[in-house]
Amino acid sequence: MNLLELRDVQAGYGASQVLFGVDLAIREGEVATLLGRNGMGKTTTLRALFGLLPLKGGEIRFGGERIDGRPTDAIARLGIAIVPEGRQIFPNLTVLENLGAFAQERSGARERWTAERVFALFPRLAERARAMGNQLSGGEQQMLAIGRALMTNPRLLILDEATEGLAPLVRDDIWRCLAELKRSGLTILVIDKYVQRLVQLADQHTILERGRVVWHGPSDRLAGDTSLWHRYLGV
Repeated sequence: MNLLELRDVQAGYGASQVLFGVDLAIREGEVATLLGRNGMGKTTTLRALFGLLPLKGGEIRFGGERIDGRPTDAIARLGIAIVPEGRQIFPNLTVLENLGAFAQERSGARERWTAERVFALFPRLAERARAMGNQLSGGEQQMLAIGRALMTNPRLLILDEATEGLAPLVRDDIWRCLAELKRSGLTILVIDKYVQRLVQLADQHTILERGRVVWHGPSDRLAGDTSLWHRYLGV
């Protein structure tokens, strides 16, 4: 069953159209990616998904329900959580307070996300539990941003450039944690530029070029055709 579906989505800013018939479908328990160079429509797709941008055409469905046109907070309450580019944690709250501020139950899962479970996923955060957000390193802030999203107990987790600007060892830790989340059955949409790691993690990929889907397929096909990387991703 498809958890998320974008069908012929068209969107833009004022008279300027950015998305031209974007299709995307993610099945329950699947990891998918949305790829493309900067300025090709990835952020606009997310804004349309979260109701921050009205559609000019097409529709968006989540859990079988049409959600385009709904307020952003109502869409989030359905069980969609995002780890935004830039992290956006609360600098004047501790790690524990940041996690507690986002504690919700949206997925109906039997095993809920708690601070203890987040600390098991990210042991470094357990060591920094009483530290303020502005006292954390960039990598620790990114771990906290992911943990905070998980505290909403989402049905769909979206990560927007979650490894951008991080040291290689920290990136490795993030990839390890995403693999664990995949094994747990969480549905995930990843926007990132590290194609070498994404083909190891994700089930399927969608590439955008100038607001249009120019390629879609599974990891083995993307891994086996590096010409796509150079043509559309600048790798």
